[in-house]
Amino acid sequence: MRLDKFLAGSDLGRRKKVRIYIEEGMVKVNGDVITEPAIEINESSDVIEYRGKAVKYNGKVYYMFNKPAGYITARKDTVNKTVFDFFENVNMNGVFHVGRLDKNTEGLLLLTNDGEFEHQLMYPQKHVEKTYFFWALGSLDEEDREKLGQGVYIGKGEILTKPAKIEVQKCGMYKEFKYEMPIENLCNIDSNHYNQPVVSGYLTISEGRKHQVKRMLKAVGCYVVYLKRVSIGGLMLDESMEKGQHRFLTTVEIQKLLGK
Repeated sequence: MRLDKFLAGSDLGRRKKVRIYIEEGMVKVNGDVITEPAIEINESSDVIEYRGKAVKYNGKVYYMFNKPAGYITARKDTVNKTVFDFFENVNMNGVFHVGRLDKNTEGLLLLTNDGEFEHQLMYPQKHVEKTYFFWALGSLDEEDREKLGQGVYIGKGEILTKPAKIEVQKCGMYKEFKYEMPIENLCNIDSNHYNQPVVSGYLTISEGRKHQVKRMLKAVGCYVVYLKRVSIGGLMLDESMEKGQHRFLTTVEIQKLLGK
C-alpha cells in the first residue's frame, strides 16, 4: 500500500494533507524519515510513525446520513450545530463530509475517510448527478423548464449552468398544498401567500456551485422554500432512516457510486 494512502486511512486526514506531512519529513517508516508519498509499505509489518507516535490504520468507512434542516455541514462551529453532532458516539477521526448541504437543506449526505472516493464524486469533470426535491413559490411553465434544461445564468460573471433535468410533480395554489408541504421548514410563508402559486418537483444537476439549485430556480422566477437531496450518482437516500440517522454504505452502494 502507498504510504500516503495508509496515512489517509488513519486519523491524520485527507490524502492531500498527509502528503504535506510526508514531504516535510514528519513521517518515519521503520525508524527512517520518508519524504516520498508514493513509497510502498507493508501495512501489516512496517512501523509507521507521525511525529514520533505510531500510526494505526483504521481502514475505510463510508456513511450515508439523512441530514435534517438547521445543521451546517462542518466538523465544528462556534455558533451552529453541525452534522457531526449526530456522530458523538462514533470514532470520526479522519472522517469528512463529501461535498456539503446548505444549513436548511435536508437529505442525503455522505461521509468518509477515503479521499479517492470523495474525488470520484466531487471532481467537476466527473459530472456526477445529484437530484433534489423542492417546493417553491412560483410556477414552472414549459419555457421555464426548457431554460433549466439548457442552462441558465445564476450570477454576475458566472458562466451558464450545465444542462439540468427538471421534473414537475405538483403545481397549483399554496392553499391547495399547504398540508402536504413540510411546514416546519417554511420560514417565508404567511397569510399573504395563501393564494400564491407553488410548485414541487425534482431538479437534477451535475455541478456543485454555491446554492445552485435555489439560484437556478430563482433564475426562472421561483423561490425555494424547501429543499432535500434525494440521490447522488444513482444512490438513493434510504428513506427508512429518520432525519439525523446514519448507516454504513453497502458494498453494492459503494460500487454503484464509483461506477463499478
